[in-house]
Amino acid sequence: MAPSSTAPRRRGGRRVAIVHYWLVAMRGGEKVVEELCRMYPEADIFTLVCDRDKLSDTLKRHEIRTSFLQRIPGARKHYTKFLPLMPFALEHLDLQDYDLVISSESGPAKGIITRPDALHICYCHSPMRYIWDQFHLYRQELGFAGRMMMTLAGPPLRAWDVTTSARVDAFVANSAHVGRRIRRFYNRDSSVIHPPVAVDDFVQGSGPGEFYLYAGQLTAYKRADIAVKACSESRRPLVVIGEGEQTERLKAMAGPTVTFLGRQPFDVLKDHLSRCKALLFPGVEDFGILPVEAMASGRPVIAYAEGGVCETVTSPDVGLWFQEQTTESLLGALSDFESIEHRMDPATIRRHAQSFSTDVFRRTMGDFIETRWARHVAGSSAGHGAGA
Repeated sequence: MAPSSTAPRRRGGRRVAIVHYWLVAMRGGEKVVEELCRMYPEADIFTLVCDRDKLSDTLKRHEIRTSFLQRIPGARKHYTKFLPLMPFALEHLDLQDYDLVISSESGPAKGIITRPDALHICYCHSPMRYIWDQFHLYRQELGFAGRMMMTLAGPPLRAWDVTTSARVDAFVANSAHVGRRIRRFYNRDSSVIHPPVAVDDFVQGSGPGEFYLYAGQLTAYKRADIAVKACSESRRPLVVIGEGEQTERLKAMAGPTVTFLGRQPFDVLKDHLSRCKALLFPGVEDFGILPVEAMASGRPVIAYAEGGVCETVTSPDVGLWFQEQTTESLLGALSDFESIEHRMDPATIRRHAQSFSTDVFRRTMGDFIETRWARHVAGSSAGHGAGA
């Protein structure tokens, strides 16, 4: 996908670019890009690699410019193997025609080089976990050559990641949890704007069902084992939606009250969210969209008290936390929940979820960007005046 020769489109005399690390699926990060595209329909998109067939119509309507990695056979599928090349590829994307640059960071995106007089705002889903706190987990998944490459590439990638944080004029974190990681790794302050959740895609159930629900990848860090053990030991009905490398291990430990449905389409997930007693969320996520989707369905959440869920499940009216990432702690929370669930109102829970809607994101993010832009323009004008 070669860069277009057409000039960037303008809005109000400024040229806008949106930078995302890779566009190969429509996940949480891409949903943020989608909303940014709705906010700035004239913006051009820059990314390292792109698979247009996997993108929404909203993204396809934009000019998408890719790096030289796009031309490497297999890069769109095996893009993570090219991580050591990504800083070089990113810095060779030409953004010199753009006045406002909005980067979407979880993979490398903020390291793009902008004009000195451009405004660069970074929406950070998380500092790159595979070179920081999950470096060793990522490395273990590679073959021998890959492990050796990451051992050598890790230190310079971390140094580059820290250095390029200075290229950002303003950081926006998708949660206070991520904001603390931005402070830890980059020594930068950030504003918190929660990501958009399509709450209107979910329907409020008529009342609690007879089963608890776990949904998500069955990987070690998601800690589905806590939910499976707790419900097996207490003979509580649990439905598990999702699959992953932990599937067989979880099935082996599960009792007769646990049902595994495997990977399911959205409509099945939506139906179960609307009918469950509560969503069990035992892992740690930077934000955690699924708990908001459960609340949009009028159902409460029982979550481990760490990560972004502490910013969404904020009162006993919408759910409970358990304080330790253990089966025993979850069992205590289940007992506490069952003593108060009759007081929980599905309509109240759904109203709470509306505060994380796409409309709220567009309004809040738009206000932030335009305020920073006005300040940026005023500062540039003052600088020109002083130099006259």
